[in-house]
Amino acid sequence: MPDPPWRVVIVTRVMPVAIGFHAALRSIGHEPVALLTVRDTENRYGDVPAVENALREVPAELDVLIPAQRAAVAPLLASVEPDLVVCMGFPWKVPADALAVPPLGWLNCHPSLLPRHRGPVPVAWAIRNGEAEIGLTVHRMDAELDTGPILSQRAIPLAEYVEPELFYPAMDGAVFEVFTEALRKLATGDEGTVQEGGEYESFFTDDDAWLDLERPAVEAHRLVWAWRYTFAVGALQGALTTLDGETVRVLASSLTEVDDARRIECGDGPLWLVRTEAVEAQVTASRPSA
Repeated sequence: MPDPPWRVVIVTRVMPVAIGFHAALRSIGHEPVALLTVRDTENRYGDVPAVENALREVPAELDVLIPAQRAAVAPLLASVEPDLVVCMGFPWKVPADALAVPPLGWLNCHPSLLPRHRGPVPVAWAIRNGEAEIGLTVHRMDAELDTGPILSQRAIPLAEYVEPELFYPAMDGAVFEVFTEALRKLATGDEGTVQEGGEYESFFTDDDAWLDLERPAVEAHRLVWAWRYTFAVGALQGALTTLDGETVRVLASSLTEVDDARRIECGDGPLWLVRTEAVEAQVTASRPSA
């Protein structure tokens, strides 16, 4: 094992993650040496600035590595000689040759209580399932997605649903705690706890886009908010419904009455549509028949 302080590369497409990891690493005496990121985010992380603009926030002492393809990840990493790579919010599956570059391996921070909710949008699935908590897990990375041994973990209550731009920043303190605990364990040679069971959940599809108002109101409410934490991989971005003959996307809903919200009836009672937006007319034709 390399002696500390370790040379660490940060891998992410979300610049607040890069800044937080940089601060955490420096606070416990390690040396962040580079940021590896990509240009194409596929909208996975919401309204993410173009990489050229986002990089203005990155600490000036970090080298910036931007591979054009997966095959370039390993040689770019090798060029800065990292002891460790830390990752969160990165849209590519990391090739095996890149995983092998740092002697201490890669650590990934995943926003779920692994082995629950492996995959790219775990918060969306937790909301859709009506779970009371989500979480953060730091695990060693292996050849599969989100399956490596767990070093540290924290549960985080979901509570009332809020906009993603409020939810994710509120996790910062927990990210720091779980990340620094994982680094301390790594320094002791802890191999982590092997995951058992679990499932991989991918993105929502067109089949998930429309609200089924014959179902209970709570299910429609959860689907509305779950769509705020994912993006479409098909033609449709939900949650969709029809109001007064027009297709709208529901951006926020409530199970209790809200002033100026539109009340609709579901299978077992009302749901209030707090915020909606118009949707292009051609979407209506793709609605599944009852």
